[in-house]
Order: sequence, then structure tokens, then C-alpha cells
Amino acid sequence: MSYKDKCIDYFEIWNIQDVELLRKCFTEDVILRDWEILANGVDEVCQANQDIWDNTDSINIVLLNQIQEDNMVVNELCIEVNKEESLLVVDVIEFNDDGLITKIEAYKG
Repeated sequence: MSYKDKCIDYFEIWNIQDVELLRKCFTEDVILRDWEILANGVDEVCQANQDIWDNTDSINIVLLNQIQEDNMVVNELCIEVNKEESLLVVDVIEFNDDGLITKIEAYKG
């Protein structure tokens, strides 16, 4: 399975909001950084995602495009929030040799 495919799986898990399945995508020392959040370690990253889900009525990631370079995938996304707002976001996701996510950096714009 390519890293692009692993990202697709990750976004599908994210959309069904299953924190335990999401946890299996990450290394223990995963880092999540976006324009509002900095989370270090699998527990903090999972909690940050759970907080996002808990604070919205509905939220869904739509994948628009992907570019892969070595162990990094750049994902162009549209995040639909509460069926009212759409955010354009770029997620840069890095993987280790075992295919687990080590880092996610998200950029709004």
C-alpha cells in the first residue's frame, strides 16, 4: 500500500470519527500541528481530534489532490464544517518505514 493510500485510509477513519482506529495510524511520538493546535504524542493527538469532533455538529474531509515525495504526502483538502463552512487545507503527512504517521502539519488557505 502506498503512502497516498494510507492517507486515504486515514481520512476515511477520521471522517467516521473512530478515535481507536485513528490511534492505530500513529506512532507513539506523533506530532500534530495546525493553525490552532500543537499536540505531541499519540494521546494528545487523539484527544485533539476528539475535541474537534466534539465541538462540531458535523465535519467531513474531502480529498482533492495528493502529491507524494518519499515518505511524505501533501494532501489538498476541503473540510466541510457544520454543512455551512468549507475550509481549504493542506495536510503534510509524514510516515515511518512501518507506514505509521509520524507527523501531520496542516495549513489553512
